[in-house]
Amino acid sequence: MIERSYLFVPGDRPERIDKALASGAHAVIVDLEDAVQPDHKDAARAATRAWLEASSRPVILRINPPGTPWNEHDCELLALRAVRAVMLPKAEDAGQLHELAGRLREDQMLLPLVETVAGHFAAVELARVRRVQRLAFGSFDFMADAGIRGDAEELDAIRTQLVLVSRMAGLQAPVDGVTLGTDDAAQIAHDVQRSRRYGMGAKLCIHPRQVSAVNSGFAPSDREIDWARRVVAALAHGHGAVTVDGKLVDRPIELQARAILAEAPAAGASPLHARDAQGLSS
Repeated sequence: MIERSYLFVPGDRPERIDKALASGAHAVIVDLEDAVQPDHKDAARAATRAWLEASSRPVILRINPPGTPWNEHDCELLALRAVRAVMLPKAEDAGQLHELAGRLREDQMLLPLVETVAGHFAAVELARVRRVQRLAFGSFDFMADAGIRGDAEELDAIRTQLVLVSRMAGLQAPVDGVTLGTDDAAQIAHDVQRSRRYGMGAKLCIHPRQVSAVNSGFAPSDREIDWARRVVAALAHGHGAVTVDGKLVDRPIELQARAILAEAPAAGASPLHARDAQGLSS
């Protein structure tokens, strides 16, 4: 399955982990970093350990970054079977990431969280570290570090960079940052479509109510799938270029169409999208 939604759960609220796993989220991140106040870190780690030892359901663990008093103790949890991946916040040092990779089992992966200016400029090196599955974008931390006062078009250049770096490194498309509003369906839908247009492949979620919109928003719509099938069929006879829906389509457009069809079975297309698939050929 292509993972589209990554739902955070505070590490000091272990009773919410099972609820998060039942929310439809493709991945659940148990958070020991930003979601936990400093004086609650040890208690959160102990509660998380208890849940991990009792469960066989795989989760991602966001640890505290190197250089903090909690990092080494957090890393001790990585040996537990229920931890399938680790998210490293403030990722900006490939050497540190490589060292962390060396502590993982063969079946565990890394998700570096790029959320500083230094991380932005180190993204190429981070993406090349063994066991990195995909990059994630900590957009609001990045704004604070960079002095940027907007999370929309103000950050589109950063999103593009992460997409291109991921593509060059052969990684899955990156995970976009959170939407802060948990009750604004229009805003989350808008943000997901922006992420998708820029080539992001998934999104971080901070509330279960966001999950459905993220899953459906990244999935190819029925209209897109229909367009893609017609493009592939039109080019099936070896013509270099043909017209579909009054627009010229050729090999690059066929590649887009085939990518949509490759996603469709796993993503679960919905007819409720308001996207115009024909716009892909413009």
